[in-house]
Amino acid sequence: MQDGLTGKQESLHTTDRSEAMRLVHARNEADHHPGVGIQIARAYLVASDSAIGTRTWQQVMETIVKTKHGTTQRRWEQAIRQDAMEVLRPLRVLETRPEHFLEVLDAGTVSTNVYLRRLHHFAIAMAWLPWPVLAKRQWPAIRYSAKRGITSAEHQAIVTTELNAERKAFYEMAWHVGAAQIDLAALRADDIDWEGRVISFTRQKTGSPAVLRFGDEVAAILKRLPASGPLFPKWSKMKSSDRACWFRRGCQAVGIEGVSLHSYRYAWAGRAKVAGYPERYAQEALGHKSKAVHHAYARGTVAVLPALEDYERRHGENKMAIAPIQDAPSRASAGLG
Repeated sequence: MQDGLTGKQESLHTTDRSEAMRLVHARNEADHHPGVGIQIARAYLVASDSAIGTRTWQQVMETIVKTKHGTTQRRWEQAIRQDAMEVLRPLRVLETRPEHFLEVLDAGTVSTNVYLRRLHHFAIAMAWLPWPVLAKRQWPAIRYSAKRGITSAEHQAIVTTELNAERKAFYEMAWHVGAAQIDLAALRADDIDWEGRVISFTRQKTGSPAVLRFGDEVAAILKRLPASGPLFPKWSKMKSSDRACWFRRGCQAVGIEGVSLHSYRYAWAGRAKVAGYPERYAQEALGHKSKAVHHAYARGTVAVLPALEDYERRHGENKMAIAPIQDAPSRASAGLG
């Protein structure tokens, strides 16, 4: 096929002359009558999916929510209720143009950018959207706000002024174990091995196990909590948003800004790094599946490295006697010639 204006030639990827002529004819029709080409394309699509001409983004949103479960489903329900999504909600999927998406992104937040991308990819994967609305390079970059861990002084200020015993114990446990609030709130008395001094549970978000060995301070906190059933009876029945709201009130009472319950996880990872806690242990404790996740939690934390001579002197008394390594048998003695 050759463009009559530019002279550029293009392969039709077929050796059948009748098929080639049909392709050329279709390209000519699309060039001379763009509106007709769209109608023809729509007719072909409707033949394969009768609802494709009437399906709206609201229907796509409802479908994707049904495929999710637990806290992920609740996050999706909140995401699709964003005001920025109102422009998209009644729009037919097949009639969506790039300016529609750009309008939503301009009115929304970072969360809007994240969930609109997922919604877009879901529609393509389901073959409800035959082509991308926005090319990959045209999506605005996702720029998350800076996250930080809660400091020791801030934590002490919050627990000192907290009058509710259950909430106070919850914040103290969050400081010591660094668990996500949904996992910490779900802890039960039978998750504690008092003999081995171990707390073990499965992370609800990822399904990965988390195993934490606790010391005297955590033991003292646990002894103030119920000996059977949920450790936090009232907070275990609350939504994550409600727990976050109570924590925010506690922060406002002492003039603390820029932290959330999740900041306890950032703080735990940062403290572990500064203390020289081996990274593989920190990963196991926080229940992370990859080093990249742990790096994200500990970024921005600067560890002051001790002088080597001081480190050697400090650990000199704890050196273990190491048995000399036997020389490997020679090939001859091993009968290998």
